Amino acid sequence: MTDAPAESADRPLTQDGPAVRLWMIDASAYIFRAYHALPPLTRKSDGLPVGAVQGYCNMLWKLIRDMKGDDGPTHLVAVFDHSEKTFRNEMYDLYKANRSAPPEDLIPQFPLVREATAAFGVHCIELPGYEADDLIATYACRARDAGGEAVIVSSDKDLMQLIGPSVVMWDPMKERRLAEEAVFEKFGVTPDKVVEVQALIGDSVDNVPGAPGIGPKTAAQLIGEYGDLDTLLARAHEIKQPKRRETLIEFADQIRLSRALCRLDCEAPAPEPISDFAIRDPDPETLAAFLDKMEFRSLRNRVGDGKAPATNGTAFVARPKAPSAPVATPRYGQVPAAPAEVHTVDHDAYRCIQTLDELDAFIARATEAGVIGFDTETDALSATHAGLCGVSLAIGPNDACYIPLTHEHEPTAHAGGLDFGGESEQREALTQIDKPTALARLKPLLENPAVLKVMQNGKYDIAVMARRGIRVAPFDDTMLISYVLEGGLHGHGMDELARLHLGHDPIAFKTVAGTGKAQKSFKHVELKPATCYAAEDADVTLRLWRILKPRLAEQHLTTVYETLERGMPAVLAAMEQAGIRVDPDRLKRLSSEFGLRMAELEQQAHELAGRPFNVGSPRQIGDILFGEMALTGGKKTASGQWETGAATLEALALTHDLPRVLLDWRQLAKLKGTYTDALIEAADKTTDRVHTSYQLAAATTGRLASSDPNLQNIPIRTETGRQIRQAFIAAPGHVLISADYSQIELRLLAHIGDIPELKRAFAAGIDIHTATASEMFGVPVDQMDPETRRRAKAINFGIVYGISAFGL
Repeated sequence: MTDAPAESADRPLTQDGPAVRLWMIDASAYIFRAYHALPPLTRKSDGLPVGAVQGYCNMLWKLIRDMKGDDGPTHLVAVFDHSEKTFRNEMYDLYKANRSAPPEDLIPQFPLVREATAAFGVHCIELPGYEADDLIATYACRARDAGGEAVIVSSDKDLMQLIGPSVVMWDPMKERRLAEEAVFEKFGVTPDKVVEVQALIGDSVDNVPGAPGIGPKTAAQLIGEYGDLDTLLARAHEIKQPKRRETLIEFADQIRLSRALCRLDCEAPAPEPISDFAIRDPDPETLAAFLDKMEFRSLRNRVGDGKAPATNGTAFVARPKAPSAPVATPRYGQVPAAPAEVHTVDHDAYRCIQTLDELDAFIARATEAGVIGFDTETDALSATHAGLCGVSLAIGPNDACYIPLTHEHEPTAHAGGLDFGGESEQREALTQIDKPTALARLKPLLENPAVLKVMQNGKYDIAVMARRGIRVAPFDDTMLISYVLEGGLHGHGMDELARLHLGHDPIAFKTVAGTGKAQKSFKHVELKPATCYAAEDADVTLRLWRILKPRLAEQHLTTVYETLERGMPAVLAAMEQAGIRVDPDRLKRLSSEFGLRMAELEQQAHELAGRPFNVGSPRQIGDILFGEMALTGGKKTASGQWETGAATLEALALTHDLPRVLLDWRQLAKLKGTYTDALIEAADKTTDRVHTSYQLAAATTGRLASSDPNLQNIPIRTETGRQIRQAFIAAPGHVLISADYSQIELRLLAHIGDIPELKRAFAAGIDIHTATASEMFGVPVDQMDPETRRRAKAINFGIVYGISAFGL
């Protein structure tokens, strides 16, 4: 594997002038982002919470790895919020007053994150009386004014006001560069007008009041029309809309205060000169010692000795800058067993197989190889109903092919969109192998026990081929291997994995098939682009396998993959294909009943409000409850709308009738739209069976997820919900059996944790959830109701899955 070229040795790294490229990490924001994005984690030796620290370390190491040579930083600094109040609290004592205290299990992680930053060789700064955003603004302006460049590593919208020709933002989680176009997309104005818009819409997160009732679109429109906030307020009397005019006049001072609160201070005292932030390698012993202390064994193995592989010892250069020649560089510094020779992706090398002789020759080579990449191309996302357009095979890098089976010319539109033949009939038929013949040739290869088939999300391909009488086996699945290795750290789709591990952006489906109404079926894609797209999928999948599969053994996760994950795709594909039967007549009756009741509730809501309104519109509900009816307790969201979620309406329903009616309407609307109507639509019209899709790599807990439709969330807690469950029926002569382990997670907890109280309870046959409910809520065991027991069940399993004291 070839390391990246070294940073230019003659570049000055310690001046604040034109050569400066300053990268600033919004560190405090990423602590919270890591905490909420990842499952809780504790240090095994003493139970210390370290989940946010681990997520932050992974982000930091990935950032270090991904900084390119010629575009990389000369200076890097992590900026933290100080614990003291800031000058904004002196301006407005309610600034951020609505924020709750940090979760208890996050508090001890704050100093550890600072220690982690230093261990990775990154400078840390903070300043009493100022927020991290102000320091970032100050240093960004200094770098820009000195002729340098600034990159703000953050996705915080409040920092977008700083963006300009020499200042950009980078979101490392989404790997997205944010420049002026992103600002306009977010706020509808240029960066220099962001503060003006923020002053109008306010910010519920920071408790910035803004102008009541004015949202982002209206704010952008007003600033666009009047140029700036001062002009708008001075000419507010000219505005035609009475409510808007009155708001701007009445709340003018509040709006000006909001602008002052939102504007970042570009002249904050700079704790240190930029020259102090010159990039440097982490000290290997310090970094290794910190990761060992935190017990981050996986990251410790990836980081190795603490030095990223770079030819000049600079830890911030990871890959060659070669957009057309991506390099198979593994993530986080891990160097697994992989081919020593690096291959670029060469779409021109892919072959379109159109004759039996070509197919037989490729199959012979694939059989000899023993390991192949395999993928299917279809005309639908549902494997149960998808038509097979073709298959692709890969033997090695750029040694891949696409075998079209059912491609055809795209229909030509005539006479108002109708195709009456003519020109399309005269076009030559596409050259491709007869589908039954091709599948008959492929079947021995795909079922050959001596040839390993490597797939990405193989469950789909297994199901598609099973419907054609082909049992694909044996196989590996790169999506599942990645899921075992890196769980909730990132997504596990092929495109994301290719970017992470190969530095390559695969061809997007929209590139070959179009988007929106103009999107065409894959069978209508011309053979050349179809071959590039399909063969690349098989090629990239095989490349990913060569990188990821060895890491299972290196990280002692082979057993997890082989025993828990690899066998699942075939089983779930069969379950999806079988489906579950529903009673459409019962569902239609329920849907009709829900609709009639919703109409009655809608009429009640109109009478209580004193006028008709759209009961499905949160904005109209907010305006009526908190504007026209002037109910207390209303709060605004960041977009300027009144909050009208369930918690808000439930609190109001204690003393007012309209919120209760709205809650009842919403419940019925959800049952009708999400369940009865959706299940009727999803059921096969011939068999009355619903075919869901089970997702193996979606939940961080390791559990399955169900979608299209979601059959794991059918309601049971209410009588109405139970009626929907009764619509699932067995075929004549059969019954449906509900089977579940008896509190299996808690039994494992009792055994692994050696907890005497739990062991005794299970041995005595005591219902753990009932016992917990009795102790927590003071309800005698013999008087326990199902709902209270369910609440205790949530507590028990929440603890098993790492819920924090704050969350509990």
